[in-house]
Amino acid sequence: MPTSTSRSYDTVAERYATEIAGELTGKPLDRALLDTLAELAGDGPVLDIGCGPGHATSYLAARGAQVTGLDLSPAMCGVARRTTALPFAAADMTRLPIRSSSVSALLCLYAVIHLDAAQRPLAYAEFARVLRPGGHALLSFHTSDPDAAPGDSRHLSTWWDHPVDLTFHFLDPTAETRSLTAAGLSPTAHLDRAPYPDTEHPSRRSYLLVRRAAV
Repeated sequence: MPTSTSRSYDTVAERYATEIAGELTGKPLDRALLDTLAELAGDGPVLDIGCGPGHATSYLAARGAQVTGLDLSPAMCGVARRTTALPFAAADMTRLPIRSSSVSALLCLYAVIHLDAAQRPLAYAEFARVLRPGGHALLSFHTSDPDAAPGDSRHLSTWWDHPVDLTFHFLDPTAETRSLTAAGLSPTAHLDRAPYPDTEHPSRRSYLLVRRAAV
């Protein structure tokens, strides 16, 4: 069943794709982390969860990753399929339609920010379930901006003159690391960075690289 989040991203999908096209060109740390994930994945399957219009999916594919994009918004998946030659499907990250222990790595950029405190552990448990033993996951999220601190939320009712119903959560990386660990994903690396001026929303961001234990 569509949710307010999926309906909202359906509404802005075309504009969103236009606005972020080529944004990775101006984000060297992001590219380095994606390169790392592609190397860690080797020749195994990779998921880009919350892939949006597929820009990071395409980047990983260009680095040799065998990647599939998943997004809650069918319209985002449609844009991604139209603009790339890669596979995309609509899916809920708290109920992934993926076999257990079948994925070498997964990426989730700025998607868990739409999940509340009860939903995020469900998603992390799904990440752990679908990863192969020893597999890696890279997550990113906003932690603060000039008007918000970790733990705060912001609701958006209009975006690019389109009506939406979206809630953005600013997350505490320490708390998210604990939740990921409880799901069976051990921290490997943690990077915080300031926003790139004139390139993105002026928020501080965190990146967590975690790993499912090898059997």
